This record gives sequence, C-alpha cells and structure tokens, in this order.
Amino acid sequence: MKRLPLLIPCLALATLLATQLAFAQEGMKMLKPAAFTNPQRPPAVFKHDEHNQKAKLDDCVRCHHGVENGKRSTSVSSEGTPCADCHKVKPTDGTTSLTKAYHSQCIGCHQKLQKGPVACGQCHVRAR
Repeated sequence: MKRLPLLIPCLALATLLATQLAFAQEGMKMLKPAAFTNPQRPPAVFKHDEHNQKAKLDDCVRCHHGVENGKRSTSVSSEGTPCADCHKVKPTDGTTSLTKAYHSQCIGCHQKLQKGPVACGQCHVRAR
C-alpha cells in the first residue's frame, strides 16, 4: 500500500510518453516487413497517406492487388494482408519474391509516371 502513491505517477508518465511517441510517429511509415530478417539496406521510408494524397491515389487496389483464379488481380484488394503472406523472400513455387514485388510495384509505377524516386538510396535512406 505504501508503494501505491509512487506507482500511480509512474504509470501516468509511462502512458503520457507512450502516447507522445505514438503521435510523433503517426505520419511516418516505413515498409519494414518482418520477413526480411537480414536486410542489406534500411527499410524504405514510405509515408502512406502523404504519398497517396500527393499521387492522388484513392483506389487502394492500385497498390494492394489481390489474387483471383490463381492470378494477380486489380479487381480484388489485398488491403490489410501483409505482402509477405503471398510473396516470400525466397520463393520456391515460382511466385514473385517479396523484394521484386515491392520494387516492381513501387519503382515500376514511378517509372511509368516519370515521378517519384527510383534509386535505392531515395527510398532506403541511411541514418546520418
């Protein structure tokens, strides 16, 4: 009972710090799949909402394609499903690797539209 007066302020401080950290990173997103256990580069910096607003993307299936009848489909969304659920780092069944899936999706679109980063270091930003 004597420790209760100390415990309450400590819990309040911990809650405040956790809340502040959550809001501080709210706008920052990274593509950091757990499947990449030993990445050669830092995770790709990707501010999802900012990117979509700037690119005027409102159709999630443009990036979050699904599978229909065993083939890639843009009429079925995979939104909410991690890419690594279908794309393995080193696939053995002939499917597209996770790295190639990301690069084809992101860089392919940037090249097609001639907008956005296409060089490694533009997305995989090393800490300074």
